[in-house]
Amino acid sequence: MLEDAAPELDMSSAFTLLGDAVTRRVLRALDGTGLRPAHGYLIQRLLTGPATATEIADHLGISQQAVSKALNELLTLGYVAPATTGDRRRRPMALTPAGHHAIDTARAERARIDARLRAALGPGTFETTMAALHTALDALDLTDRIRHRAAQPPDDTLAG
Repeated sequence: MLEDAAPELDMSSAFTLLGDAVTRRVLRALDGTGLRPAHGYLIQRLLTGPATATEIADHLGISQQAVSKALNELLTLGYVAPATTGDRRRRPMALTPAGHHAIDTARAERARIDARLRAALGPGTFETTMAALHTALDALDLTDRIRHRAAQPPDDTLAG
């Protein structure tokens, strides 16, 4: 028989569950696009400008093979396209208008989630919670990676 009271959670489990819930909502907003969470890590890097698979792999600290596979998926889906450069040896990819539209859709859903959380927590608690989350990110050495759009995906997320 299930208990009525919520089970006690450690902080990292609560973060994981909250992150999973946000991911599900964002994916619902992107339903039918073919995008999956792993694509977001590459798209974040491409927001800084065109890059090759090798550059992205080095930047994110993941295998070039996994990045190439995911970039090919994004190319097929129409979210990236080869960038025009004068160097034929490089094949940088850039976001397309469809890629930027997907980013806008995901950001809009995250803004709705933030508004819902702000309403539930109240503005003061929301801001205090955000400050605490930034401290937690910093404690786990993630701040610079986030600032430079170099957050690493979980090991298996690029294996589509």
